[in-house]
Amino acid sequence: MLKQRIITATLLATLVVLAVFELSNTYFSLLIALVILLGANEWLNLTKVTDTKKRILFFCLLIGSMLFIHFWTYFLEALSPLMDYLAEKYKFVLEDIRKQSGLLEWLMLPAILFWVIVMLAIRNSPEDALKLELSSFKEAAIGWFILLMSWMALSRLHSFYGAGTTIYFLVLIWVADIAAFFTGKKWGKNKLSPDISPGKTIEGMYGALGASVIYPLVILITVGAMSGGLGEKLTIMSIADFVLLSVLSVLISIYGDLFFSAVKRRAGVKDSGSLLPGHGGILDRIDSLIAAAPLFYAGFTLKGFELELLFS
Repeated sequence: MLKQRIITATLLATLVVLAVFELSNTYFSLLIALVILLGANEWLNLTKVTDTKKRILFFCLLIGSMLFIHFWTYFLEALSPLMDYLAEKYKFVLEDIRKQSGLLEWLMLPAILFWVIVMLAIRNSPEDALKLELSSFKEAAIGWFILLMSWMALSRLHSFYGAGTTIYFLVLIWVADIAAFFTGKKWGKNKLSPDISPGKTIEGMYGALGASVIYPLVILITVGAMSGGLGEKLTIMSIADFVLLSVLSVLISIYGDLFFSAVKRRAGVKDSGSLLPGHGGILDRIDSLIAAAPLFYAGFTLKGFELELLFS
């Protein structure tokens, strides 16, 4: 079983790295969209949405939302001449409508808030999280929102900050996951949330958080040395901010994993699917990324890290 997991993980990691560095922004966004749609199918299965019409409607809304976000800037560009005409005719001052392309970034805030609430709910009362009863509509809406926001965050991270930053984020979550596994296996004694996921330990979580501190520092030192130094703009404060963002992203990813574990436990299944040999379904592999992507992207955008120059 472990051998099969390692083979599958190695193949997946290789394909992901190639996709990040070789695909254009548009094709990368399309690839992430396909992965998210596969995950959406598993979400509907987990939440017992079996009606064909409801499933079709869900996919139409998800795909439609992705297209709207992807073509948002083009839509504003097309609308700009009309708005300029109306502003001139009716004598009102209009800020360049193309500057409004960043409005969509605000969607990251409710996504981050959702995951913070999930983290607090699971941490404070995991039993209640398992017993929470939601209508099929609410469960579908939650799935639509978190999947859409993760796609948007990953797509824009690649488009705006490049392949280097994107691969940094992906490897950050992978390294934290591996560190949690081996730390928990070696020293794990205290369960993190036994009602939801008996295999996860507090020691494993500390291992993941420790890795989220060491990994960015190693990357910064290595890349900085290769580029002749970290540069004048890269202050101690910006380094600390970057490490803090990495730690918070990993922390959210841990509870994102627990969130999907709770959903699977309520559905009475061990894995979200069987698409990936030795790993289960798509959601089993991207659950941490789904939770962490909005926070990492928002933090990177908000701070305007000079560090992005190191990854370009």
